[in-house]
Amino acid sequence: MTSLKRSFANDASAPNLSSKVFVRATKSGKVQKIVRELYLRQDIPCSSKLCSKCLERAPLNYHNKVPQFVLSDQPAGTKLFPHGHYLVPDTNAFLTGMDVFEVETGFRDVIVLQTVLEEVKNRSLPLYHRLISLTKNEGKRFFVFFNEFRLETYVVRGNGETINDRNDRAVRQAVKWYEDHLQVASAVISKSRNCPAIVMISDDQDNLRKAKGEGLKGIKLSDYVSSLDNADELLDMVSAGQEQQAVRSSKTEMFYPEYYSLSKMITGVKAGTMHQGTFSVSPYNYLEGSIRVPAFDKSLLVLGRENSNRAVSGDVVVVEVLSKDQWKAPSSKIIEEDTLNKNDNADVEEGGESVVTERERRALQEEVKKAHGKGPEGRPQPTARVVGIIKRNWRQYVGHVDKDSVRSSAKQSRAQQMVFLIPMDKRIPKIRIRTRQAGEMIGKRILVTIDSWDRESRYPVGHFVRSLGELESKGAETEALLLEYDVQYRPFPKTVLDCLPEEGHDWIVPPLDDPGWRGRRDLRDLLVCSIDPPGCVDIDDALHARLLPNGNFEVGVHIADVSHFVKPNNAMDKEASMRGTTVYLVDKRIDMLPMLLGTDLCSLKPYVERYAFSVIWEVTPNADIVSAEFTKSVIRSREAFSYEAAQIRIDDASQQDDLTNGMRTLLMLSKKLRQKRMDAGALNLASPEVKVQTESETSDPVDVQTKQHLDTNSLVEEFMLLANISVAGKNYQAFPQTALLRRHGAPPKTNFEELANQLRVKRGMELKVDSSKALADSLDTCVDPAEPFFNTLIRILATRCMMSAEYFCSGTQSYPEFRHYGLASEIYTHFTSPIRRYADLEAHRQLAAAIGYEQLDASLQSKSKLEAVCKNINVRHRNAQFAGRASIEYYVGQALKGRIVDEDAFVMRVFENGFVVFVPRFGIEGLIRLREMETPEPKCEFDGERYVLKVLGKKERGFELFQKVRVRISDVAEESTGKRKVRMEVL
Repeated sequence: MTSLKRSFANDASAPNLSSKVFVRATKSGKVQKIVRELYLRQDIPCSSKLCSKCLERAPLNYHNKVPQFVLSDQPAGTKLFPHGHYLVPDTNAFLTGMDVFEVETGFRDVIVLQTVLEEVKNRSLPLYHRLISLTKNEGKRFFVFFNEFRLETYVVRGNGETINDRNDRAVRQAVKWYEDHLQVASAVISKSRNCPAIVMISDDQDNLRKAKGEGLKGIKLSDYVSSLDNADELLDMVSAGQEQQAVRSSKTEMFYPEYYSLSKMITGVKAGTMHQGTFSVSPYNYLEGSIRVPAFDKSLLVLGRENSNRAVSGDVVVVEVLSKDQWKAPSSKIIEEDTLNKNDNADVEEGGESVVTERERRALQEEVKKAHGKGPEGRPQPTARVVGIIKRNWRQYVGHVDKDSVRSSAKQSRAQQMVFLIPMDKRIPKIRIRTRQAGEMIGKRILVTIDSWDRESRYPVGHFVRSLGELESKGAETEALLLEYDVQYRPFPKTVLDCLPEEGHDWIVPPLDDPGWRGRRDLRDLLVCSIDPPGCVDIDDALHARLLPNGNFEVGVHIADVSHFVKPNNAMDKEASMRGTTVYLVDKRIDMLPMLLGTDLCSLKPYVERYAFSVIWEVTPNADIVSAEFTKSVIRSREAFSYEAAQIRIDDASQQDDLTNGMRTLLMLSKKLRQKRMDAGALNLASPEVKVQTESETSDPVDVQTKQHLDTNSLVEEFMLLANISVAGKNYQAFPQTALLRRHGAPPKTNFEELANQLRVKRGMELKVDSSKALADSLDTCVDPAEPFFNTLIRILATRCMMSAEYFCSGTQSYPEFRHYGLASEIYTHFTSPIRRYADLEAHRQLAAAIGYEQLDASLQSKSKLEAVCKNINVRHRNAQFAGRASIEYYVGQALKGRIVDEDAFVMRVFENGFVVFVPRFGIEGLIRLREMETPEPKCEFDGERYVLKVLGKKERGFELFQKVRVRISDVAEESTGKRKVRMEVL
């Protein structure tokens, strides 16, 4: 688009001027008239390689070259358009069929009108970004035509004409212009060649009718897809929304309440009679949702389908609190949809269904009748019902087709039918999809999208996107978890790779007289080394320490200078900003930056010179900071150690070289720094940490081991924390309104009520939560002399009571809110991992400006732009953690495949009909249900106040919270899915 803003001085055709008048009210209430002038041109090219006229007159771009034409001179033909065709989709075509347009094997030579692009952006930002990606895919040949700037295709909105009708007319006008333009004899290179058809794709009946009346070729998306060779597969990928709309109009019976109007919800939220929050579904009970809102100490409970009113976990909703006599206690029972509604018929017409099945009603009635105990788990909590959706958080979902929902006759035929997709995420309801490939989908991982969820339908309706492969296959399951957590894993596009240094792997630090040394300190003489996990190749950080003449120590943290290679706002920066972080899976790494930078040019590899950003302190022998300085530098690392190798070297008394003694100094100081943090109230929390050993060539899992925590782990951690804190202070001092920082909010005391009561009841221990210091001290006292793991278990549970840490822009919070609760630090940021975290890269740019090395880019001086960056990287960071854990869980399951292992486990949670155990050896949790212990399901006695479940079966047994049990772990194939899962049974 930038090339269209060039001067008209050299343009042979005089531009035409069109004016648009807008009227708006100012804050003071005055009416203001705004006139915007549009320069309409006749040299905006059609970009067809058939057109010699446009090729001659096309304006030059900023590189003084004619832009490359996109549309093929030999476009593909179909049954309907045998002589080739160009497609011109309208807005609805992209909104309902984006998955089809993205298919690599077809849908080429597509003209994306500026009118349509802007409408898509206004309707759905995620779909807009996907459409922009298609225009950058050279093989797909999607061309953006600026019809609003071309004289012949610009249309003026008529009196009384709606914006939608005007835009539809603009689409038809562009189709007509393309048709006439390419029909002109002088515009076609070869007169003997047939001119391609210009085909408008639209599902708007009125638009299609008008196109036909104007002699234009228009067709519904589904009709066009039906004419293609792989129609059966592609038709499944078209949104079911249009079809559902037609069905909806013929029905009168509604099962769900109608949503309130937006104005009514806004008024209610302002008045405090309604509340807005994010809807979350319990992983143990699909009929129980919750919403945390500021007005209540505890989450609002949403019980049952009717009250959740079509909300999906993750949606931003508005709720109305129910009267106090309807308040309930959280569920103490495991209720799973695939068990309770196992035999639902996906093909039953919506009108014949009830929104709540009889099984669900009975399950809910049992919950409601449950006597409320005195403990926190039994106390009634405020309940609410969803009255409207502010923002749908629908995404693409991965799952498998419930084979019981597939008609036996359809397994061998291509007959269309409705089937159930059971999502991997148990918090997401079953999704109905219409398909002609039901038989082929059984046993596969499937990707689908939700299209609609209307008042008369028990389940949301969606459409098939693509198959990922066989269930349990490594490729399908890995791609599934990447999609499930929205990890951007596609190869880097050419525009990004074009930003890399031309020298490639041959790039080296230039000589001293090169401009690259300007403002850099030469630290190549320092004995620097890196300490990382085994096999680490993207080395972000390195350290050094040496004794000073005054008896203090000089300590340096040297971080890869990624900002030297990644400049603000170029294609690589935008890609890194979108990805947000590198994602580490068991068998692979999904990089934030191209490998050339991450594992070579930026990586602080040993024995080579590298650009760095260094933080250097003078530190007393007691680990007090005397001074800190920040500088761009050049270093040469002497060695790259693994944690184990560094520990061995430090512990080997025969090693007395300067590098080893430097590491010993770092270790000594790190222990003192750690103690200072602990004394200030920093928390020592825990999470399940296991390491999956894989076979080197196939990446198949061989064994699972618990990660060993060495002193060298803490050595690196302490100095990275110190660097992050120091940089946070410097950046905030320089940019008090726009420093990118990281905060960890103090959790509400109510978050710990349940855990505190459990410890009090089961062990007579007190958990104090008045401050992070009080919590840290009381966690230290939660010790069972007979069971060393008990303290770790409590720390794992305490971690789950915490708030999530988040990135933020300093100008959006008051200074007391900057505090990092877990680290007991007043201010904090991320600076030490710019190869794998975008937040750190931004902190580098701010620090470089703070020390006067370079000017700060405008994007880092805008509070609103930084807020948007923070919002994205918070989501990406969280999703990366989830994806990493899911990868470990999958590989642990594969490592146990075909094996029967007996292991110690600890009861983490007790329900009326089962309990959850944690197995330290494998870092996994397992749900043990009563119905799996005996057949028929044994009766039981549940004491919610004492957290005890007594099973009254063939053999009477009791299970209680924190109890150590012996379990047998095996793998079993689920009957409904054919998928293998880990099964646990008590010995």
